[in-house]
Amino acid sequence: MKSIYLILVTIILALIPVKAMAEDNDGARIEFAEKSFDFGTIREADGSVSHTFEFTNTGSEPLIIIDASASCGCTRPEFPKEPIKPGGKGKIKVIYNPAGRPGEFNRKVKIRTNAKGGKRVTLKITGTVIPR
Repeated sequence: MKSIYLILVTIILALIPVKAMAEDNDGARIEFAEKSFDFGTIREADGSVSHTFEFTNTGSEPLIIIDASASCGCTRPEFPKEPIKPGGKGKIKVIYNPAGRPGEFNRKVKIRTNAKGGKRVTLKITGTVIPR
């Protein structure tokens, strides 16, 4: 009976450091407050509009934004080049130029990071452009 108890205690104690190490190394994680924004109706004559998407690194390692690419030349993302510390916040500004694009628009910006899982995050902007 004592040997079974000793084996169980040994196994439990051996697993505790492994679990703690796995939790400490969960990597960078990116969480956005919102992933889409509707500009509503905008006037072509008023020029470019922008919206800032805020995010937090909820992981345990620095978050690096590797790239941000838009689905169209009319949309331009601006993103931080420096790493975001764990618990830190950052912003991605998306600028839309409505010149020569009357009617509804639906544009996407794909964000590539070093976040755990290597997945991409897609931000979306929509609206309607009133021609000149």
